[in-house]
Amino acid sequence: MKKLLLMVFLFVFGAGYAHVAVAVQNDNLAGKKILIAYFSWSGNTEHLAKLIQSQIGGDMFKIETAEPYPDDYQETAYGVAKKQHENNVMPALKNNGDISGYDIIFVGTPAWWYHMAPAVKTFLSAHNFEGKTIVPFVSHGGGGRYEIPADMGKLAKGSTVLEAFDALSDGSANVEQELIDWLSKL
Repeated sequence: MKKLLLMVFLFVFGAGYAHVAVAVQNDNLAGKKILIAYFSWSGNTEHLAKLIQSQIGGDMFKIETAEPYPDDYQETAYGVAKKQHENNVMPALKNNGDISGYDIIFVGTPAWWYHMAPAVKTFLSAHNFEGKTIVPFVSHGGGGRYEIPADMGKLAKGSTVLEAFDALSDGSANVEQELIDWLSKL
């Protein structure tokens, strides 16, 4: 019984310690107002957003299109989203949020057709990012982040874009530790 209690204590303390270690190593984030804005069609990017928030705090904003994408992935990715990208369409959003009170904005997107989701383009284009810091995070099916961080910087004029985090959308077992490592280097 004592061994079991000790193991439970070490597990709880160890999990808490990992969180504290990240917070201590993120002196650059201390005292900054943080927003985590993300678009997520399948839930993969939302999962990353929640992991980020669990480590550094901040407010969450889910980017949602006024007209939802179809439920079928093929129809969404190979139909609607592909056409939006090819025609440079930026879909209307339910609410574009307000970034004015934030210093650091984590921006999450799935990689669709080698680019950020069109809804994220709408979000970035509609705001004044002058003097703000953008921290991209990308979920993908194997292709990586492509040029998404550079493209975010082009749309969010006057911002500083930091190194992006990207993760396979298959839910890699190491994604949480990789994210913690990335956050500690910001």
